[in-house]
Amino acid sequence: MATDEDRFHIRPGRVRDRDGGRAVRAVRPRPKTFLAEVHQAIRRAGGDPNRLGSARKGSGRFNARGRGAAAAAGLKGRNAWSRDANGVRTRARRVTVKARIVKLNPQRGAARGRQFACAKAVDAHLRYLERDGVNRDGQKGQVYSAERDVDDGRAFLDRGRDDRHQFRFIVSAEEGVELTDLRETTRDLMKAMETDLGTKLDWIAVDHHNTGHPHIHILLRGVMDDGRILNIAGDYIAHGIRERASEIVTLELGRQTEQEVSR
Repeated sequence: MATDEDRFHIRPGRVRDRDGGRAVRAVRPRPKTFLAEVHQAIRRAGGDPNRLGSARKGSGRFNARGRGAAAAAGLKGRNAWSRDANGVRTRARRVTVKARIVKLNPQRGAARGRQFACAKAVDAHLRYLERDGVNRDGQKGQVYSAERDVDDGRAFLDRGRDDRHQFRFIVSAEEGVELTDLRETTRDLMKAMETDLGTKLDWIAVDHHNTGHPHIHILLRGVMDDGRILNIAGDYIAHGIRERASEIVTLELGRQTEQEVSR
């Protein structure tokens, strides 16, 4: 005999298409490949997967609108390989450039956020560059500039206390141990950059020999010779400086043949 506990009633759920005639959204099939999953996620985020990898006009303060964009356009994508008069394939010398743009304001007041480098951090970075054991003889690093083999790094920082930003570059040639004088290499590079950027640059540098590959630390103020803010195009930072450095190193050491590269 059935009891009340055995009885149940079906209560239909809420009808979802009361507006009449509204089409029910079809459920998309589950992507079968990883690439299809990526494309689906891009569409959900409002993007267009068909535009992935397409050339788009650069934007931003340090990209297409910065100085050196025209020079970068001519240097970007150049083929390092060529053939000499005898048909032998040769390659330009390779150089690695690591770049960083450091926001400095305000240097004389309180810190405005973690994205800004305070005065103590800027001073500490210079001490790091000048620390013991980094030069060729294992001694303290020496600051130099365009005109002086021995320069005052503190005076350079004081000149830039009110700058909005500072550029920091690390330049390392693949065969840097064969370069005669890193200081002259640095000066030639900065002269080439001055030509490309259309302004005289205020910079200092320190050579480091404490690793397997000698490298150059360069500090560049973010101002032009007329006092205006120096904005460098992103393409020039990413490609132009490296290509100019490669030209300078190749001029001194000569091009490499395929056999030399293989060895």
